[in-house]
Amino acid sequence: MDSASFRAIGPTTYLCPTPTVLVGCAADAAWRSGGANRPNLITIAWTGICCSKPPMLSISVRPERYSHALLTQSGEFTVNLISEELLHAMDLCGVKSGRDMDKFGSLGLHPMAAQGLEIAPALQEAPAYLSCKVRQVITLGSHDLFLAEIVDVCVRESFFNVDGSIDEQAMALVAFVHGKYRALGKEIGFFGYSVASEDVLRRRLPHAAANQNVRAGKRSGKRLLRKDGKA
Repeated sequence: MDSASFRAIGPTTYLCPTPTVLVGCAADAAWRSGGANRPNLITIAWTGICCSKPPMLSISVRPERYSHALLTQSGEFTVNLISEELLHAMDLCGVKSGRDMDKFGSLGLHPMAAQGLEIAPALQEAPAYLSCKVRQVITLGSHDLFLAEIVDVCVRESFFNVDGSIDEQAMALVAFVHGKYRALGKEIGFFGYSVASEDVLRRRLPHAAANQNVRAGKRSGKRLLRKDGKA
C-alpha cells in the first residue's frame, strides 16, 4: 500500500488530541453554605481557546445534559484541568448524570469558590482551573456552544518553578484522542523553537537528545530554504 495514500472516513469529529476537562457548574451559590442545590461536574472534550484578547474559550454541551440547564441559569463555569490521578473521576463524570448522583460527594472530590466567579465551583483537586463567564450561547445541532470569557486562571502553588514559570509536565495532564485517553509525554519543542537561537534552545530544551533533534530540524529547514529560495 502506498504510504502517501489516504482513506476518507467521512465527516466526523476526528480532531485529536483535544483537552479533556471537568467543567464545574451550579444553579446558584447555595452550595457554598450547604444548600440543597448541589454543584456538579461534567466531563467535556469539546473545548478550546478561541480568542486571546479578551481571553475566551468555548465548551459544547448537549441540551439534554443535566449541566446544560445549570450553565444556562448561572452564566458561568470553571474549566478544571485533569491530571492522571483524576482520570477515573473524570471518566465517571462523563458517563453518570448529576441528576442521579452527587459527583463531588461520591468521588471524594471537593468544590471550592472559584476566583472571579459567584456561583460555579472549582475542583480543589485539579492542578489548575479557568474561571469563565458565558457571553453567548450558539445552537449548533447536537450540541450548544457556550462561548465564554476567561476572567481568571488559578494554578496550584506546587506546580510553579522557582523562576515563576509553570511546570505543566509535573501536572501529568491527560489528552483525549478520539474516544481514548492518552498521557502527555515530555516537551519536544516550544512556540518559536524553529527560529530560536542555539542559546535559547540550550536554555529551553536542556536535554541533549531533544536539542540534537531540534538542531537537525533547523539545519534541514535551512537546506530547504536555500534550495527553494523562499520561506
